[in-house]
Amino acid sequence: MTLPSVSPSAISKSAIPKAFEFKSFANKAIFSKTLLASALALSFMGAGLNSAQAATNTMPDAAKLAAGVEQKVIDWRRDLHQHPELSNREFRTSKIIEKHLKSLGLEVQTGVAHTGVVAILKGGKLKGGKSGPLIAIRADMDALPVTEVVDLPFASKATDTYRNQKVGVMHACGHDTHVAMLMGVAENLVKVKDSLAGDVMFIFQPAEEGAPDGEEGGAELMLKEGLFAKRKPDQVFGMHVTSSMPSGMIGVRSGPAMASEDSFTIKVKGRQTHGSRPWNGVDPIVAAAQIITNVQTIVSRQVDITKAPAVVSFGAVNGGIRSNIIPDEVELIGTIRTFDQPMRADIKVRLAEMAELSAKTLGASATTEIHPGYPVVVNNPELVASMRPVLASVVGDKMLIEPGLITGAEDFSYYALEAPGMFFFLGVTPKGTDPETAASNHSPAFYVDESALKVGVEAMTKVALTALNAQ
Repeated sequence: MTLPSVSPSAISKSAIPKAFEFKSFANKAIFSKTLLASALALSFMGAGLNSAQAATNTMPDAAKLAAGVEQKVIDWRRDLHQHPELSNREFRTSKIIEKHLKSLGLEVQTGVAHTGVVAILKGGKLKGGKSGPLIAIRADMDALPVTEVVDLPFASKATDTYRNQKVGVMHACGHDTHVAMLMGVAENLVKVKDSLAGDVMFIFQPAEEGAPDGEEGGAELMLKEGLFAKRKPDQVFGMHVTSSMPSGMIGVRSGPAMASEDSFTIKVKGRQTHGSRPWNGVDPIVAAAQIITNVQTIVSRQVDITKAPAVVSFGAVNGGIRSNIIPDEVELIGTIRTFDQPMRADIKVRLAEMAELSAKTLGASATTEIHPGYPVVVNNPELVASMRPVLASVVGDKMLIEPGLITGAEDFSYYALEAPGMFFFLGVTPKGTDPETAASNHSPAFYVDESALKVGVEAMTKVALTALNAQ
């Protein structure tokens, strides 16, 4: 997952970067399913439990618990960082997770979606002996085909094969920190399991960055294999580190938070001819250029971007081999990002039509193939509202912000379609470094201030304790 680089250079609201200023957003198309589920999402937070309002006064001390596992979390993170593994190949990582979870006495399932690990913590019962709610917490495990340039004693020297090329491998998106923090959260919650009025599912997920070509993976495959089949969580939570905020700052947005992602391939076919005699053939390069230009009007002129932002970008143009040969075919590759499901579907239709008609006017042809990606990440509004005070109690009001819409994509979205979800961000850019210029997630220079990890563990621990209304 890639996030934009922004710079909260000061903590006051007036100094929060424009990209992270509060922005209101209403989208009935996306909200409909979420709002219908919202009553169920929060019904257990007071029903059948004693003094939900007073829970924060009686629940275990999340800060103390986080401090107790801080060094372990750092050690785990450094080990995982030094030994990164690509999507669907997280074999060593899953073994480390499995060993730790079993040492905590948890029910552990391995091999989910190839290398995923899932564990269940059984907490207490509600009054009357009824089973309490189930919450799920997810961390992703995979690294990226990126060669690390950060000078660290635990820097990655790992290599692997990606798309038939030897590449460096690095945790350039911080998934090593996600795994380490959730391992710490699991240890914390096991320590206080008698105070949990419900159960916890810990999800260690492979392939968030996308399965290798020809394979399935990630959240979608975990759900396909029955992750929530026996018992669907009442709520699901996730957290992601970002260089776009200073260390220890937390960002959470209600409603649509991260974009859907669909990629596309357009094949433009012409008729080969000599470059000196273009009239003897059909130039697919000119047709491709026309398609690229015309497609820009889809967002700028054809869809109502007052409802929600949208992005259509071309990332590759492949065609031709010599200066004096007009080729038979040109391939265009790009991405679509939206925050509204009807708009997402509409843009796909318009893209294919625009490509076909633009090519036809020049005597060429164009076929468009859409490769569906992740849905919009939608944070349940009621759940976010209930958890804001919890997050603020960890970092303070000035260190809790509502980010703007993020055009990066995340497959946490699949979980949030199944159960009310909340996905929040943890800043990891150290003091003295401007987040606006810091190396972004996915960069070979991506750097994590490890002091933020304790904040992340405390935040997620406290969210879980609150969600289960710990007594």
